[in-house]
Amino acid sequence: MKKLRILVLVHETLVPPKTLRGVREQDAAEFQTEFDVTSCLRAMGHDVRPLGIGDSLTELRAAIQDWQPQVCFNLLEEFGGIVTYDQHVVAFLELMRQSYTGCNPRGMMLSRDKVLSKQILAYHRIATPHFAVFRRGGALRIPKALRYPLFVKSATEDASLGIAQASIVEDAARLVERIEFIHAHTQSDALVEEYVDGRELYVGVFGNERIRTLTPWEFIFGELRQGRAAIATRKAKWDREYQQRHGITSGKAMDLPPGLAERLDRLARRIYRALHMTGYARIDFRVRADGTPLVLEANANPNLERVEDFAEAARHDGIAYPALLQKIITLGRSYRAAWREN
Repeated sequence: MKKLRILVLVHETLVPPKTLRGVREQDAAEFQTEFDVTSCLRAMGHDVRPLGIGDSLTELRAAIQDWQPQVCFNLLEEFGGIVTYDQHVVAFLELMRQSYTGCNPRGMMLSRDKVLSKQILAYHRIATPHFAVFRRGGALRIPKALRYPLFVKSATEDASLGIAQASIVEDAARLVERIEFIHAHTQSDALVEEYVDGRELYVGVFGNERIRTLTPWEFIFGELRQGRAAIATRKAKWDREYQQRHGITSGKAMDLPPGLAERLDRLARRIYRALHMTGYARIDFRVRADGTPLVLEANANPNLERVEDFAEAARHDGIAYPALLQKIITLGRSYRAAWREN
């Protein structure tokens, strides 16, 4: 394996230390992904430099010009505090003619915009829950076609920001209350979907021209199935103590109806292509009791922590963590960006 100069792009508050010795577990959780990636790349023999990025690209430009990395490993999830702006950092890398890992700017823009992505998928006749968008500052007119219960979330934020048990509403009064909460709490439009009761399955995808999918992985809600809506709230996804208390975990999707795994494979590939994604992604589905899958969203550049869904599914399929990172790097370096054609 050739030794590479790798510039790892992280949020300015998430630059990881070289060792976790003396770091409290709850503190390490904040930058666990960044630590896992950088420490693994170093162990593989690469020359690795993490670069913290806030609301300026000056240091990134200087690092590219002075150090000339052979690839930028992109772990950014926002820029300047705005989730949808990380695509502009990737666009900047393309303008600099710099190789990078993960999704291209076009795919990031389409997949990050939950409303636009659902409209594109509807055009391709890929089933998603019925939805409506309530613009921040606009009049609240509830479409009669929406059927309760409804699921209310931000139209742009990710990582389950603003999602809680109160996100599931049963009547118009609570719907208006939750829409107003999303507007105020996330400073974004509210996306309202019909709630789909069923299993939550994730399919990892990676590739550029040639695409591969991973074994379907399931988010297991544990005790939350008893008297509560089974939704991946922020606490359910990220609070380790909360997960242990309620038996929340994830693992290979077991006992799937005949043909469902193959159907999810085909759907994941179609979604990946329809949204012009490259690099790697995770496609989220809800599967009804009758085996009907509906796509919830497509996540470009999903979490790469060693023990998270994407890496675990890859490991199950025979791709160890170092090999997974190397594959992501290879895909990034081989992506046919427009500047390579000139």
